Amino acid sequence: MFVRVIICVSMAAALAFAQPGQPAPAQPSLSMIDPNLKAKLPAGLVGVGIEQRLDQQVPLNLMFRDEAGRPVPLSQFFHGKPVLLAPVYFRCPMLCTQILSGIASALKAVSFNPGQDFEVVAFSFDPKDTAETASSKKEMYLKRYGRANTTNGWHFLTGEETSIQALTQAIGFHYKYDAEHDQFAHASGVMLLTPEGRLSRYFYGVEYAPRDLRLGLVEASANKIGTAVDEALLFCFHYDPATGKYGAIAIDVLRLTGAAFALIGGAFLVIAWRRDWRLGRQNLGRAG
Repeated sequence: MFVRVIICVSMAAALAFAQPGQPAPAQPSLSMIDPNLKAKLPAGLVGVGIEQRLDQQVPLNLMFRDEAGRPVPLSQFFHGKPVLLAPVYFRCPMLCTQILSGIASALKAVSFNPGQDFEVVAFSFDPKDTAETASSKKEMYLKRYGRANTTNGWHFLTGEETSIQALTQAIGFHYKYDAEHDQFAHASGVMLLTPEGRLSRYFYGVEYAPRDLRLGLVEASANKIGTAVDEALLFCFHYDPATGKYGAIAIDVLRLTGAAFALIGGAFLVIAWRRDWRLGRQNLGRAG
């Protein structure tokens, strides 16, 4: 444990000097945090939220359409790489745009490349969305992301109601359709899945810390991507499902670090005192 403390403190100090400030991800919605608050929500929002289903298998035989309108099975995007999955709808007037912008912004600060190290799959839960809309969204966010040679790693899917319902149920994503305004009430968040299609991590809100996405991708890949630094960070940070974030074992580290330094300091004082005491006795002996 002492070795772990030293490693974590050293890593934290190094990151404090080496890393620029990162915007923290948005907090989860109240419905995600405290089920008792659901009674206070407007009727149209009751039941809306994200229910984590970590380690559950997603059905990969579901059929969707890609941004070119071609029928594709979900399994096409699971071939040895982790997948960043974003449930959105492309006609969304505000929130989904923020989610996709948050993904693009966060991934700019992550060195892993879509298409090479992982896949980005944004699927619409609105059966009215079309391949044309999906294509325009893909073009927009590729420009916003701005990294060359990653086009084949971004996928914007539309589908039929049956496939949409099966996938949203599998990932625990609950939403409601507002027929009066032709819009959807939904929560905001993204999921990381393993190359086999199991749910690995959930991240809430519309802004995602690059560090969290990177560590989540490393874990979802079973350490097939990443560096020794990532492995060291995962030694010191753990994923908290309640917040959808990676957090340092801060309190334990600080307490143990303080105790360790107190013990070391005390040991040095005892050694110094014993040395002075022995020297004093030797000097007295010579004087006598």
